[in-house]
Amino acid sequence: MNLRRAAGRRAGARGAHPSADRGATVVELALIMPLVLAVVLLIVQVALWFHGRQVADAAAREGARVARAAGPDAAGWEGEAEERARSIVRAIGPSVLADAQVTAWEEGDRRGVEVTGQAVQVIPLLPDLTFTVTARFGGPVECFRPDDGSDGCL
Repeated sequence: MNLRRAAGRRAGARGAHPSADRGATVVELALIMPLVLAVVLLIVQVALWFHGRQVADAAAREGARVARAAGPDAAGWEGEAEERARSIVRAIGPSVLADAQVTAWEEGDRRGVEVTGQAVQVIPLLPDLTFTVTARFGGPVECFRPDDGSDGCL
């Protein structure tokens, strides 16, 4: 008896015929691909949320800088600070941070700006899920304080 025939019979008896595995790779790929696609979309969503946060941080920081530099007795500093923050959002990422809301705030001798918006949503299957981004920056109002120990600003 020929060795090849004997080996072929043994392999055939066990069900390990070479053509029996045909198409298995395509089926495995079809089963795994939705999971791979979901992971890729999740990575892109996190990256867009992070970028939206960076835009909000930059806008709030610039608005707070304008608010703090206006001086303690300046009128209209709120509008200037809010407009500066809005201009940063428009310049850097108007489509990255949707529905951006800018609010100037003052607490004692501290001033700042808060920027809130929605990051872009990539995952269409979750319409109720929103990725809200909020950034708040501020600090003490800049003014010259005399050396005589008085509390007032010049």
